Amino acid sequence: MRVALTTLLGIGLAGLAAAQTAEELVAKNLQAKGGIEKIKAIQSLRMTGKIQGDGGFMAQMGSTAKAPNLRRNTITVQGMTDIQAYDGSTGWHISPFGGRKDPELMGEDDLRGLVEEADFYGPLVDYQKKDNRIEYLGHDTVDGDDAYRLKVTLANGDIFYYYLDPETYLEIRVEMVQFIRGSIHESFRNLGAYKLVAGVYFPFSIEAGSMQSPGDPARITIDKIEANVAVNPQEFKLPAAPATAGGKEF
Repeated sequence: MRVALTTLLGIGLAGLAAAQTAEELVAKNLQAKGGIEKIKAIQSLRMTGKIQGDGGFMAQMGSTAKAPNLRRNTITVQGMTDIQAYDGSTGWHISPFGGRKDPELMGEDDLRGLVEEADFYGPLVDYQKKDNRIEYLGHDTVDGDDAYRLKVTLANGDIFYYYLDPETYLEIRVEMVQFIRGSIHESFRNLGAYKLVAGVYFPFSIEAGSMQSPGDPARITIDKIEANVAVNPQEFKLPAAPATAGGKEF
């Protein structure tokens, strides 16, 4: 009986230690980025950059976001701009490359990712209030380099795996697992070239792709990030009138 009790206590303490380690890693990650006060001092962001894909594909990208959950992404190629936006309750897009110039409501597949991306501070900030669960999974490797692996299960059941640099505690890779209508969508982002913006570190180099085709990621180079810019909430609303295709946002 004494052996069994000792074993049970050991299991319980091990679980507690793992939970504490996960919390400590989240705290160190947020502190490494600049600290929670500086992170929350940022209320809006505007990013511009370039996307490079296979076959010489090049596009201009833009993103505007406002706390707590407004998001608008654009991709411009040869004078045509694809738009995806979320206003906190409704997601819509304009897809001129598919011959559709008018705004349309987004389907569940595309909307799921945009809603999660619209979480302005990300799933680690105030994760308890968001009902997100965190677990420390131990050490792993990313391209041969050591990393701490952190599992974040969102309130909707989707999972984010964070790989943290053991020296800086910043993310070097994030893997996303989404469960949509009984199917699994897996994707990843490799993050690097961190720079300070308004006292907070942001990645300026991103590789994004599908876990099914990991050898063909899109390479995103961020040229500029502006914090606390003036943002009109109407930018995120579904336009009442048909949109005009063009090389700039409207």
